[in-house]
This record gives sequence, C-alpha cells and structure tokens, in this order.
Amino acid sequence: MAGYDAFDPRLESLVVETTTFWAAETQGLSEEEKESVARAIQRQPQLASQIKYERTHTGFIREITVSAVDIQRLYDYQTTAG
Repeated sequence: MAGYDAFDPRLESLVVETTTFWAAETQGLSEEEKESVARAIQRQPQLASQIKYERTHTGFIREITVSAVDIQRLYDYQTTAG
C-alpha cells in the first residue's frame, strides 16, 4: 500500500483512534475552541490538509494537524452544508 500521509477512504474503516495536533498559527485558540474544531475535523477528515495514518496492531490511528486553512475550510463546509 502507498504512503499513509494523505486522506484515504479505504483506511477510514480501519481507524481505531484519532489524534489532533495544532499548527503554530492556531495557538490563539482557547481549549474550548480546540475541542470543537478537533471534533469537527475528525468527523470530516477529508477536509484536513495534513493527515497521517499510523499503523497499529488493530487498525490505524488517524493523526490530523490542524492549520488556519483547515479551520477556514471546515467553516466553509459547515456553512454550505447547512
């Protein structure tokens, strides 16, 4: 299988754990904002610009590093999906 550093719908059914990291430009977010954004981006991982899958014994861990661009993309998605 190819690298695990891009969104892959085939791997999504094998994700058993998720982790969210934060790019430097997101340091001004409050903990509540981070929790909200983390939940939302993990529900829509195809919107993340930096995603990585780590293999485990039972499946994969999805790691997303959230940037300001991802937050804007998530906001745009939520406002158009309504």
